Amino acid sequence: METFILAAVSLIIAISLIIYKKNDPVQLSFAALCLAIFVFKMGSFCYGIFQVEYIRFIEYTGLIAIPSLAIRFCQRFLHDQTFFSKDDFVSTLLFGLAVCLLFFTPLYCSYYFQLLLKFYIAYVLLISYFSLLVYTKKGAEDVERRRMGYLAIAIPVAAMLCTLDILHYLGFGFPPLSNLVLASLLYFILLIIAYPHLTELHELMAKALLVSVVTTFAVVLFFLVIKLFGHSVKLPFTHVLVACFTIVISISPFKMILEKIFSSIYPESKDVFTSLYALDAKLERERSLLLEEMAPVFAHEIRNPLGSIKGAAQYLRSEIETGENAKLLEIIIEEVDRLNGVVSHFLNYAKPHSANLKELNINDIIAKAVDLIRASNFSANIAIKMDLHPLLPSIALDGEQLIQVILNIAFNAIDAMPEGGTLSIATAKVADDNSDTIEIVISDTGKGIKAEDINNIFKPFFTTKERGVGLGLAVCQRIIRKHGGYIRVKSELDQGTFFYIRLSRSQPNNKA
Repeated sequence: METFILAAVSLIIAISLIIYKKNDPVQLSFAALCLAIFVFKMGSFCYGIFQVEYIRFIEYTGLIAIPSLAIRFCQRFLHDQTFFSKDDFVSTLLFGLAVCLLFFTPLYCSYYFQLLLKFYIAYVLLISYFSLLVYTKKGAEDVERRRMGYLAIAIPVAAMLCTLDILHYLGFGFPPLSNLVLASLLYFILLIIAYPHLTELHELMAKALLVSVVTTFAVVLFFLVIKLFGHSVKLPFTHVLVACFTIVISISPFKMILEKIFSSIYPESKDVFTSLYALDAKLERERSLLLEEMAPVFAHEIRNPLGSIKGAAQYLRSEIETGENAKLLEIIIEEVDRLNGVVSHFLNYAKPHSANLKELNINDIIAKAVDLIRASNFSANIAIKMDLHPLLPSIALDGEQLIQVILNIAFNAIDAMPEGGTLSIATAKVADDNSDTIEIVISDTGKGIKAEDINNIFKPFFTTKERGVGLGLAVCQRIIRKHGGYIRVKSELDQGTFFYIRLSRSQPNNKA
């Protein structure tokens, strides 16, 4: 059963990567390696049932393909900084084909030949692991080094757990764990290569925890149904657990396969596989487009009477020099200006200017924004610190719009530190799929944001300020989304607030 688990997990991972990432050499090479593991383990599982020689040949074919595919994955994953030469992949592949031919001779049954074959595979995997260690220590960048370090720790831990199978074969009643451990290791490697933006261990484990929670829920639900409607049915818990886990991780690739089939048969049925939450997002985009169309008309109908009110108030103010009426007229003029500003903010949010994209360095834009901040009148007790990554790549963006985002967040941070504090702006480079992702972190040491407000700060017209408009952060979010990035916030009361902005070098999303 454990052999079947490893075969199923390997196949599911391979199908997921092949369907989802067609042009990523790292993920495709890992998919090929998983396919070889699937052929090896599925052949072993079927041979144990049917005892047919040609199935044994399939098993060995998958086994001898593992070294060459492991070398190719290692080279892709470590950017060719390995102990393997470029010819090693071809040479091991040819060696594997030669070994396949030996299947038709009595030699393949030899104990020493099989022992030598296993030693050869172990040698290739060990060299691959040492290449990972060296790359992690010397070749990887700071953010990448952390992910590589997690993998460098996970591999020997998995190896040690696999050695516990000796207790099973010695008759101590200990269950075999190697196949389950290797399945978990393959899934962990999948998380490492498929989600490179998850740089912290707890983020990676959260992805695995999500699968575990869904699997546990499926197991509980299954046994609950069996308990209610099938009293006489008794199934081993481990078998149910394995079945549920296999189904859970199979849902996404199976859905992608069906989506491709249905899209070719029913090209007009684009929303068949769209979840209710995605449909909500679609409706939200449609509402945004409607808002863009209505905003200019709305602003025109408000600004015309505002202009008349302000003009009349200014005329009367010029006729009245002092007194209570003069103060009231001043208030009218000020409130008209404020309302006109609200309309301007609303127009900027509802129908933002199209992005004027140019290849720019984010550090230069941040330097300009900081100069503007320092030129403004804010408390002398505010210190500004910058920690900018020196080797950031240029990225296609609208410099003026990004400055607006930085200024909006920075001035909010300054308002949150009325008694003084530190405003920090940092940049970093994060490896993300086939492109580089740049992260901007803007933080303060102010009063923080309440937990009940944290989910509302990007909503239009939500504000905690007495005379705030509540559109600043909504505009920031829209600009960042228009650039194909995202913005998130973390905050603790009386500790401070962190805004994280990530922008990718890939093509921006211009759908607002």
